[in-house]
Amino acid sequence: MNRRDFIKQSALVSGSILLPSFLKPLSALGNSTGNKKLVVIQLSGGNDGLNTIVPYRNDIYYKVRPSISIAKDTVLKLNDELGFNPALKPLKSLFDAGNMCIINGVGYPNPDKSHFRSMDIWQSASSSSEVISTGWLGRYLDSNCDGCIQPHHAIETDDSLSLALKGAARKGMAIKEPAQLSRVANEPFIKNVCSAVQTNMLTDDNLGYLYKTLIESEQSANYVYSKVKTQKNIAEFDKEKFSQSMSLISRFILSGLSTKVYYTSIGSFDTHANQNNQQDRLLGQFAQGVKSFMDDIEQSSFKDDVLIMVFSEFGRRVAQNAGQGTDHGTASNMFLIGHNLKKQGLYNNPSNLQNLIDGDLIYDVDFRDVYATVLNKWLDADAKKIIGNGCNVLDFL
Repeated sequence: MNRRDFIKQSALVSGSILLPSFLKPLSALGNSTGNKKLVVIQLSGGNDGLNTIVPYRNDIYYKVRPSISIAKDTVLKLNDELGFNPALKPLKSLFDAGNMCIINGVGYPNPDKSHFRSMDIWQSASSSSEVISTGWLGRYLDSNCDGCIQPHHAIETDDSLSLALKGAARKGMAIKEPAQLSRVANEPFIKNVCSAVQTNMLTDDNLGYLYKTLIESEQSANYVYSKVKTQKNIAEFDKEKFSQSMSLISRFILSGLSTKVYYTSIGSFDTHANQNNQQDRLLGQFAQGVKSFMDDIEQSSFKDDVLIMVFSEFGRRVAQNAGQGTDHGTASNMFLIGHNLKKQGLYNNPSNLQNLIDGDLIYDVDFRDVYATVLNKWLDADAKKIIGNGCNVLDFL
């Protein structure tokens, strides 16, 4: 088989199989140190933090949002100032049990209000003035994840891989349905190529990066499917797309898969008009999916080894717009959910609604400090190697 024939036939193969990976066979897989799992949830589209964690005692909030504010008598109170949007009711028990930390006013200097650019900043952990082609979790795989030589050590439950999981040498893999991925991996064409490589039937001219990638992806696809195919959830999950994604991640974890990082998303939270209906629906799906996931994990031996981190690429403007919605803003809130939180409940004070810049919130916590804390204290990695100097380690873990 020559290079031209391989490339031509490769176009027929699912893109998820051809994810860039590493150069060692599955048989050489080392044992990763520790059992900690990180689950990252992306609220895509820019979630409105003020209608998520509601400042129900703040008159300014109700004055600038006369028709989209959350009524005081419906807010699920967390303390004397802040409360959950009622759509987050499934999460209230997690908060009350001390299994949630909410960080207010998370953002970064000189914020960018473009969805694409701000998401790149969050996923790469760059500053707003630099462009980085690798993701912060991909760089974790590159430099600090012992034994993470296979793409299944970071899994995104989607058809394509986000920047966050792409490193310079190592990358995660996108798996939406393990059985389907395994079927593609075992197509005759794929098997023939992998067999030819392994028996040295291919020449130096065509034995390249793409072939090796194919072999590693095939190995990971079969490994993941073999681990998860008989695993069932303990808790009940509804049929919504996000809940099914969380159900799959839970099955991955319960099966004993060696994956260190999971990544998923829900959206779109881009609520320029008719905000309340759209956001409430999505927040409800998000809350129910997370609650079912935690119910599943808490009934297993993994309950102390899982941390969820939730973020959005930016918040919304403080005042509502003419379309009963909100436009792109800056800072918002982040959630940390798990059993090993040292700082439980509300991490810091609510954002100041009087001290704004052009109608936008001023961030109080740099998101890269949150990342650095998770890297250092949860994944046992050196955040300086991954994100760079200048990050502070916080005390929520």
